[in-house]
Amino acid sequence: MSDSPADTSYVPATIDESHASAPSGGKHGTGNITKLALGAVGVVFGDIGTSPIYAFRETFVGPHPLAIDELHILGVVSLIFWSMTLVVSVQYVSVLMRADNKGQGGSLALVALISGTIRKTRYSPLLVLLGVFATSLFYGDSMITPAVSVLSAVEGLTVVESSLSPFVLPIALVLLVGLFIIQKRGTARIGALFSPIMVLYFATLAVLGIYHLIQMPQVLVALNPWYAIQFFLTDKILGFLALGSVVLAVTGAEALYSDMGHFGRGPLRLSWFSVVMPCLLINYFGQAAMILSLDDAQAAVAMENPFFNLAPESLRLPLVILATCATFIASQAVISGAFSITHQAMQLGFIPRLSTRHTSEHEVGQIYIPFVNWALMTGVIVLVLVFQNSSNLASAYGIAVTGAMLIDTCLMAVLVIALWRWKLWMAAPFIALFFLVDGAYFAANATKVPDGGWFPLMIGGIAFTLLTTWNRGRRLMRERMTEAALPLNVFAKSAHGSAARVPGTAIFLASSNVGVPSALLHNIKHNKVLHERVVVLTVEVQDGPYVEANERFTVADLGQGFYRMTVRYGFMEETDIPAALAHAPMCGGPFEMMKTSFFLSRQTLVASEKPGMAIWREKLFAWMMRNAASAMEFFRLPTNRVVELGSQLEI
Repeated sequence: MSDSPADTSYVPATIDESHASAPSGGKHGTGNITKLALGAVGVVFGDIGTSPIYAFRETFVGPHPLAIDELHILGVVSLIFWSMTLVVSVQYVSVLMRADNKGQGGSLALVALISGTIRKTRYSPLLVLLGVFATSLFYGDSMITPAVSVLSAVEGLTVVESSLSPFVLPIALVLLVGLFIIQKRGTARIGALFSPIMVLYFATLAVLGIYHLIQMPQVLVALNPWYAIQFFLTDKILGFLALGSVVLAVTGAEALYSDMGHFGRGPLRLSWFSVVMPCLLINYFGQAAMILSLDDAQAAVAMENPFFNLAPESLRLPLVILATCATFIASQAVISGAFSITHQAMQLGFIPRLSTRHTSEHEVGQIYIPFVNWALMTGVIVLVLVFQNSSNLASAYGIAVTGAMLIDTCLMAVLVIALWRWKLWMAAPFIALFFLVDGAYFAANATKVPDGGWFPLMIGGIAFTLLTTWNRGRRLMRERMTEAALPLNVFAKSAHGSAARVPGTAIFLASSNVGVPSALLHNIKHNKVLHERVVVLTVEVQDGPYVEANERFTVADLGQGFYRMTVRYGFMEETDIPAALAHAPMCGGPFEMMKTSFFLSRQTLVASEKPGMAIWREKLFAWMMRNAASAMEFFRLPTNRVVELGSQLEI
């Protein structure tokens, strides 16, 4: 049994409106911008950087194949160029990166940024649900990205030697299992290798593309959007369906925004516009130039794997090895992102406490969550075994990404109107453009649901149910316990003379800063003693990523040796209570851990017919509560100074 969230957990505070400020530079903008930009190339851009391996190919040989002719090749590469320009360069890099919550980006940070402005309106709950659903979709993407990336790279072996085809699946599975096994070691040791490998990879993309562009420079006419329009005018249905594969070229755009807190928007913009985008576009245009330079029979063969066919035969094996390394790094970044977003959701009260290990003594953000790691590995292995090849997996890829992009567009609309207060004549066409673009991508990918798109939607639906059930259940538990709560100041006066006082400090953790925690009531009822100093401690996790030192603590002296303390953390910070108490304001003297006892309440949930949640959700919540990690571990409490007291509760 584990601790209930009722008296040992944390309460997300109302969003601080000061966080919802005008765009700022974040915490990392003052560092060496070139060094940070190179670091971002290795960590942030792996997902979108490995897209050339399969994106161009899938538009022609995917579930809705296109004729391999000049009209369609120029139309597709024109679509890729303008998609990358509008979605990545304009929407994410130029606009959304201006919206940071104390330097942090991503859907949850964007929700927190604008909630303060509209939290009193009827749209606020919908806004939160949109952010939670975007987070849920990320888990489906976290499974598909490693599977499709690594498998597509290993499939390059068949271009080198067709007889190696039977070994593709086993090699990919070994690499993927190894990827998840090494997660517990953390990324600090191998992180230094990421940037040089990815810089070499992007340079290789550019060199291969330039080689073929020199031979057929006329393919650059596709920079003109007319070729994309002509494609749609000629093949309306196929043009629409092709968007489902073209969007593979911009997968990873959301990661740019989510990872803004690690590098700052300046370095990310520099690396995107100076390295990543040019190299990607040169490679895509190079693939188009190569196919157009071949006759029909050769083009059909080359289109089976145009990325690896860019290289001369003698260099294809090194290219396969380099591409495999790049996909390995891209997968590593996605998995680390899953750990990070899970940690944020835990802090904000949407996920129960999970065992979390910090893999670096210096970087707080480098964490390892075993449950998430093994769950992702299981999902990835199932995906590879069921779908068998990257082309089949590409059918499942895209729906989660485009769904998250569409949600970000909805949040962006609220941002520019409610927070930045753009003039309507300027905001309306801007928002309409991106609703049209992102909506078209989502609609095109929705057609892939029967062919595999159901998988990320299923994972997202399960995650959304779990997240909302946990959040609702915690809120109901707090309400039930508050209903019969005795005011702490009244309790302090009555208990002072009715129980013996013993030396030392007792800290009772409470989820609410109202009333007496059940552990304190049970302690005096059964043990009939009180410590010389009694502190009722509530941990509040703010919707901002960090909390300033002067805002960390609130202490109220209730007399008779009773104190109520509130400790605040940002959702990116580690909830280490002993470390915080070392810097706490004096309330009867400093805290000495060997003279301090921590009392935790542990509730056993009893499902009932009371209005609140359906019975099946109450049982699901009870199961999640039983399997949550210990509050002692989550709050980093000393193991030999913790006492747990239990009770039953109906919700």
